[in-house]
Amino acid sequence: MDGKDTIPTPCAGLRIGDVAPNFSARSTMGQVELASYRDRWVILFSHPADFTPVCTTEFVALAQEAAAFEERNCALIGLSVDSLFSHFAWLRAIRDKFGVEVRFPLVEDPTMAIGHAYGMLAPGDSDSATVRTSYFIDPHGIVRATTCYPANVGRSIPEMLRTLDALQAVDREDRLAPANWQKGEPLLRPATTSLDDVYDAEAAGGWFLREADR
Repeated sequence: MDGKDTIPTPCAGLRIGDVAPNFSARSTMGQVELASYRDRWVILFSHPADFTPVCTTEFVALAQEAAAFEERNCALIGLSVDSLFSHFAWLRAIRDKFGVEVRFPLVEDPTMAIGHAYGMLAPGDSDSATVRTSYFIDPHGIVRATTCYPANVGRSIPEMLRTLDALQAVDREDRLAPANWQKGEPLLRPATTSLDDVYDAEAAGGWFLREADR
């Protein structure tokens, strides 16, 4: 990284509700600073290394669905330990082999400073092969969801979109997203805290498991 890069202080690991540490670093789309993405959702996702099989399939799939994330006002930011020029060579190989151009930024993190700051690696780790973590960051810079996969299992892009849809829907409507919820399906209302509502519910579980009005 060059002298303009700024890296946050290492932490033990981010939790849902934490402020995502800001950083500024070189990427395939120029200098990237996380704070500049306020007012947008961001999915910051790491991968073990360039020119690896699983990561290649992920980047092809994400590039193919990039418009779907953009429609949801969500920016994708990739991260790996490899250098900027390794990123360039890898993305060129992906374009040549699959006919897909990756146009979201892929950040270089050769010292693993960003990975450590986000808690993707333990403080003493020197091997990035364990890193395949995603952070869903809301427009206020708050971590709203995380996923972590081993190096030998790829992410589900439909599940990334479903999670993003659910987070946006529950924020917009102040409701809850049930298991397997898909965009357009009913959400749930929070359980009542009134004993009268409990007794007045038509069904035995009607006070705590209630669909919201469409």
